[in-house]
Parts: sequence; C-alpha cells; structure tokens
Amino acid sequence: MSRSDAAAYVNAKANGMLQKSFVGPKAIKLFSVHSLPELWALLFTQEMPSVPGQVLAEEIERKALQEFILQYKKLLAMYPKPDAVSLSLLQYYDYENLKSIATALSKNEKNMPQVIDVSPYNIINYKEWPDLVKITENTPFYWYDRIPSAQDMQALDKRLDFQYVKNLWKSIDELPRSERPFVRDFILEDIIFKNIIWAMRLKVYYDMKKDDIIAQLIFADDHKNEKDLFAALALSILDKDINAYSDWSGWKYEDALNPHEEGGEWTLDPCWVEQYFRRIFNRKALKKMHQYPLTAMVMVCWFKIKQNEYETVCAASEALRMGVDETQVMELAGIAPAKQR
Repeated sequence: MSRSDAAAYVNAKANGMLQKSFVGPKAIKLFSVHSLPELWALLFTQEMPSVPGQVLAEEIERKALQEFILQYKKLLAMYPKPDAVSLSLLQYYDYENLKSIATALSKNEKNMPQVIDVSPYNIINYKEWPDLVKITENTPFYWYDRIPSAQDMQALDKRLDFQYVKNLWKSIDELPRSERPFVRDFILEDIIFKNIIWAMRLKVYYDMKKDDIIAQLIFADDHKNEKDLFAALALSILDKDINAYSDWSGWKYEDALNPHEEGGEWTLDPCWVEQYFRRIFNRKALKKMHQYPLTAMVMVCWFKIKQNEYETVCAASEALRMGVDETQVMELAGIAPAKQR
C-alpha cells in the first residue's frame, strides 16, 4: 500500500475512532456518571475487576492509556513506513518509561516497573532489564548509561524532556515539503504553550528567579536569545508583575488571563491560563485534522486529541475517587470555561 493509499484509509479509520470517543462536546459525558464502576462501564466493554476504589481508579487510567496507545499503533501499522513525526509522538512514552526505569534502578528495585507498551515502535531495549547500559545502548539515550542518584534525577529528567522536544521538532523535516508548514505551526504552538505555563508556574508557585526559570525552559536554539522560536513568549513574561494586571496589557495571550475587577486585587492564575490553552489547542486539533486530510496532520492531531481524552478520563476518575465537585474538575480539565477563583 502506498503512503497516499494508507493516508486515505487512516483518515477514514481515525475519524471513525473519534466518533466513538469522548472528545469535543462529548467529553462532558465523562462527568455525567456518579461512581467509578459507572465510569468503567461507560468506557469499556470488558468486565470490571473486583478491586477497591483506589485500585479501580488506577485500573481505569491504565486501561484508558493502553487503549489509546493500541489504537494509535493500529493506525501506524497501516502505513508501509510511518512518518517520523508520527513515531516521535508515540515514542514520548519511551522517554517516560526510561524515567520510570531509572527511578526503579536508583531504588534498587528487583522488578521492572510497569511501562507503557509502544512495541514494535519502541526505541528502548526493554528486554535488557536491569542492565541500564544495554537498555539504552544504540538508542538516542546512549548517554544515559549510569544509574542516577536521587540528586541527579531531576536534571536527567529535564534533559530527557528537552531531547524529546528537539527530536520531535527535527522529525518534521522528514515530511513531504508540502506538509511541513502546517504540522510545524501546530506542534510549535503546543511547545510555546507548555513553555509559557511552565514559566508561569515557576514564577507564581515557586517564586523562582528569572535566570533559574530560563534554565528550565525549552529553547529551539542553543544561543537562548530573547527571540527564540520556542521560548520568546515565555521569556516575555518573566519581568511582568504577577500581581499587576496592567503589566500584562498588550501581551499576545492577554485573553487567556484570569479576569480582574477595576480597583480590586489580582494575581496571575497559571491554572486558568492552562485551561484556556488546553481548550483552544484541542479545538484546533479537531479542526486541523479535517482541514488537512490525507496528510500527516491526521495522525498528529489524532494523537493530541486522544491524549487529551486520556487526560480527561484521568481527571474524571480522580474526581470520583476523591469526591471532588465535577464542575471544578471539568474546569481544570479544560472541558468548561473556568469560573474566577
């Protein structure tokens, strides 16, 4: 099957899968149930395991992720040679798995931790557990050849995060030239949003200094200048006062800010901004998937849409387990516009 033939088949199949998914307006159904068993029945046809609530919540989240990954792999398998960018998106979970493996080894655990199965598209040698050198040998993680100490873990996780984004960005260059611009713009917006939110969280919740925040951001260029493609908008907020709404006037995403009342106190709310970004990005993914059929955008957008669905399932599961107000959780999941706090 040629790439174009596969793309036509994938487009039809991917859209069919979404019709059965809890995405877009249908996401609200995840919050219409009143118990974890009801959520299980809504999501899955298999018999529910007889386990306590805490374990059932974990099982729901694990199975939701498993089904999302399995569906994505089925779409990938339709291509004679999947696009590098489509593979890179899936291999995000290799990076997350490596973090789990390194943590387990640092704690001298005897059994391999539960990992997310991305085979046959994995880039880690999972069968080599517990030998970290062999696990990462001849992979993009070849440099990760020592069991880390607890003190080194955060820096190594950050290096993995940076490497993932850089590799994902580079993989776009392997697409047909005509498809690169719109895929690049879509993925770039996601990177920019995540940089902004991360900068806001570090600034508001940790009172981190400017230079320390800069060290935590992902840059497209090693020179790390103020016009960096990935980081420019995040850098532009670092000198703004988080308690002065007027300081944010004219900022590109001013509409994303939590509201203020004239003369009243105001503090930047990163969660509010994140909800806004999540809503508009998910809407864009749904739109772009249909705008660019028979291109790599179908796989890229489908992955992001379903990943968002999985995160929403986790939010619904956690709300039921903790007895949290469903409206509040829907706001945090970006399903409903947030109310001012």
